[in-house]
Amino acid sequence: MRPTFLFRLYQALVALALPFAARRAVNKLRRAGVSVDRAHERLGHATAQRGFGPLIWFHAASVGEAKSVLPLIAQTMTEHPDVQVLLTSGTATSAQVVSGRLPRGAVHQFGPLDGNGPLNRFLRHWRPDLCVLVESELWPNLLDQCARRDIPLALLNARLSENSAQGWKRFPATAAYVMRGITLALCQDRRSLDHLRDLGVRGAAMGVNLKSLTGPPLLDPSAVAAAHAALGDRPVWVAASTHPGEEEIVLAAHKRLCADRPDLCLILVPRHPERANQIVALIEQTGLNTARRSTGANLGQGIQVYLADTMGETDLWYTLSPIVFLGGSFAPVGGHTPYEPAAADTAILHGPLYDNFSDVYATFLAQDASVQVEDAETLCDAVRTLLDHPARAARLARNARPLAVSGTESLARLGQDLYSMAAEHAEGPHD
Repeated sequence: MRPTFLFRLYQALVALALPFAARRAVNKLRRAGVSVDRAHERLGHATAQRGFGPLIWFHAASVGEAKSVLPLIAQTMTEHPDVQVLLTSGTATSAQVVSGRLPRGAVHQFGPLDGNGPLNRFLRHWRPDLCVLVESELWPNLLDQCARRDIPLALLNARLSENSAQGWKRFPATAAYVMRGITLALCQDRRSLDHLRDLGVRGAAMGVNLKSLTGPPLLDPSAVAAAHAALGDRPVWVAASTHPGEEEIVLAAHKRLCADRPDLCLILVPRHPERANQIVALIEQTGLNTARRSTGANLGQGIQVYLADTMGETDLWYTLSPIVFLGGSFAPVGGHTPYEPAAADTAILHGPLYDNFSDVYATFLAQDASVQVEDAETLCDAVRTLLDHPARAARLARNARPLAVSGTESLARLGQDLYSMAAEHAEGPHD
């Protein structure tokens, strides 16, 4: 199959933009405290060596996707000790979160930019036997370079939004060319499955959602004990993964609640901690007392809003609270997965905007495993009800917990399939 004019145009535009994109990507990592050498991984310069044996390259765009694939990586490496695993992601936050959680022997690098130079350097060094994209955008040059090298491609938790699908369908020849190397695409919803099949991906099928295969949070008992001790017997609720425009709603609800419960504590966990200064200003405007996790402050008495502006501690806050409002559901960002709070045995509240997880939330609502709220007033009412009736909160949590299944058998089957694809490629000729 020959490249289309549109694909060649994309390559030309990427080549022109690459110097600027590279500078921006490297500078962004440097500002987040990443070393120069590691930041240059975005340009395809490896900072680790490839081991022997078949290598599976997992690429996860950001934190949630990177975390979701960790159990699969662990299961695959346990069942197949000869396999090498490389996990790439694009953000400093994702690197920080996975650094201490990867199984021994697995390697993390920052993913290469979608330019031929970075990709060629990356692929020459790592020589992957399988590329696994986890709920990621479909980068044309990456897909093309893997197809040219006969590296099999798999999509896990595949999701294609309506806008993305319609964009690809406007140029079917280019879509067919770019996606020609996709061997397996396990979709998390029927809409994505139908779109990928329309685009000619024969290996598209419904698959298990990796984010649902989560066990109870693995936490340091001393950290949990310290948080409980600092909180004391004060009532608490959590607002997690909030986006711009959502903190105002959450804080308005919390101020109403504090009128009756002045000792009530809100643990506010923004999706992007770098927004902490803006959020502190919002909290101060409400007149509520606040403290920031990043400064070392604890959940002391008198703190009405505890700003958890650190990474990798969301499971701790879920474990601490019987009630969680899950953000990304008042702002038009598509929602966030409810599986992690479900695994932590906490009652889940959410707004009405969750297009990216519509099937998931439909199941939670049908099973009485979550409660949908519409605004600050209904959020306030829902939190008040659950605080007044802890048995209701416990029932919501109990209904949600089975939806976040352990999935050991599913992971083992999927790991075997991926290993077989990688081992088959490893036995063939390499470029």
